[in-house]
Amino acid sequence: MTGHFAVDDEPGPLPLAQAYDTALLDLDGVVYVGPHAVAHAAPSLTRAGALGMRLAYVTNNAYRTPRAVAGHLRRLGLPAAEDDVVTSAQAAARLAAELRPPVVRVLAIGGEGLLAALRAYGLEPVRSAEEDPGCVVQGFAPTVSWRELAEAAYAVGRGVPWIVTNADPSAPTHRGTAPGNGALAGVVRAATGAVPTVAGKPSAALLREGAARTGARRPLMIGDRLDTDVEGARSAGFDSLVVLTGATTAHDLLTAPEHRRPTHLAADLRGLLAPARRVEKYPGGYRCGGWVGSVRDRELMLTGRGDPEDALWAACRAAWSAAESPSVSAALATLGRCARS
Repeated sequence: MTGHFAVDDEPGPLPLAQAYDTALLDLDGVVYVGPHAVAHAAPSLTRAGALGMRLAYVTNNAYRTPRAVAGHLRRLGLPAAEDDVVTSAQAAARLAAELRPPVVRVLAIGGEGLLAALRAYGLEPVRSAEEDPGCVVQGFAPTVSWRELAEAAYAVGRGVPWIVTNADPSAPTHRGTAPGNGALAGVVRAATGAVPTVAGKPSAALLREGAARTGARRPLMIGDRLDTDVEGARSAGFDSLVVLTGATTAHDLLTAPEHRRPTHLAADLRGLLAPARRVEKYPGGYRCGGWVGSVRDRELMLTGRGDPEDALWAACRAAWSAAESPSVSAALATLGRCARS
């Protein structure tokens, strides 16, 4: 089901919240931005839940426990229980628990969220390579020190399996951008030459963990990034919805490689309450709502009027269907005028 367009096909006229049984929701840029909930997020998710959709919040953040994340979401007015939160620490712990031969001790580099996840799988966190760990699991914590990275390097250098919760190179803070877990893992990689197994997005492990914990049979990954959320969904074999409340721009979508193309598009989480945006083959192009996207002389063109997201989706289908990647400057100009009108 990955990568389909909604063209005379499932999920039909049903709102997405009924066409899919579970929403796997990214957090930053989708349900909140910094300390504030994204506009329309809380009422849209509440309504989606009332329509029967299970809500699961999947995050690459391995530092906070699910209880802490759920508490934060509830304070923002979002419906969330501890069991609704799935972290990359939990996905990493599952990967460690499934290693063969089985491991008991895990050299844990990270915070309380990682330690709690490992213990939940019956694993014993240790802090030194001299304690005979069967695996190294590395997650982010602002207190991670050179000594801890050195212990990880000692173990990994001896051939101990190495799992990282996520490979995000940076972490946003109130003061700006700081090194993320990917940057810290890079220190160990530089010292050892080893390549870790990654549990978080865009790896499929985190999304499959979310689906397993919720019992999802037809999950929908919802995110704001093509390189993590959509790529991760495609890796897991899940459909995806991109919302335009975070990182992804129109240019990103129009020029997305195949493995980063979403199944659905919406301005925000109100898109869960509407049917899939429909695209129809049209002479010379693709129609969505009142818009037609087409490629002429390797230039992507848009004509019509109406919903800006319909315009973007028509343009995406035309661009993605072209034999060669077209220039998108004319379409972007039209989208800019459409958004301002």
